[in-house]
Amino acid sequence: MTSVSAETLAKLKTVSTATLCTALFKRGLRNQFIQGVERINPQAGPMVGPAFTLRYIPAREDLNPLSVFQNPAHPQRKAVEDCPEGAVFVIDSRKDPRAASAGSILVSRLMKRGVAGIVTDGGFRDTPDIAELAIPAYHNRPSAPTNLTLHQAIEINGPIGCGDVAVFPGDIVVGDGEGVVIVPADLAAEVADEAVEMTAFEDFVTEEVLGGRSIIGLYPATQEKTREDFAAWRKAKGR
Repeated sequence: MTSVSAETLAKLKTVSTATLCTALFKRGLRNQFIQGVERINPQAGPMVGPAFTLRYIPAREDLNPLSVFQNPAHPQRKAVEDCPEGAVFVIDSRKDPRAASAGSILVSRLMKRGVAGIVTDGGFRDTPDIAELAIPAYHNRPSAPTNLTLHQAIEINGPIGCGDVAVFPGDIVVGDGEGVVIVPADLAAEVADEAVEMTAFEDFVTEEVLGGRSIIGLYPATQEKTREDFAAWRKAKGR
């Protein structure tokens, strides 16, 4: 598994998922943005960390009475306790939000253990409580029923699909106000560097456009004057 430096993770916290999607597209990766999820608690800030996964399959009634939670080795409970500090807990709920992937108690436990965030392509219960937590949380939509009614936790930290995106353990998960993108770990450093550069240029362009400048020759930078102006802007801004 590729190790991603703290410096790279810090850079990824400063760029948008939109910018990352463009950088990934340049490398031939077109389907890295998790579909159908939104953030429950925008005040929690950006989310960045390596993926730690949990996979659900359709529940079978004879195997999923409420008593299964009494087993300390139950995959959902064990995954919550095993997810490493700084990781993002990513759940494959088969894009089915009719029953909850987790609730506020489990999400609170992840937060207290130092987990960087949680994502499901299903739903969470207790969303008003999760909305008050400091851990970034993304889901499809609220769901009151317990996960046992439809989902059976079956595998911890294996490859999954979440919102139509393949997620492998150790992939870097980045979330912002727009959504969640998956960055392959072996590309994370170069993508982060490029995204930081792209962000600087787009901040410059935004200032110019808000000042009344035309986008022609500016975005993209097809005129030499644009490149000269950007260089001067970076020097003045220290970027």
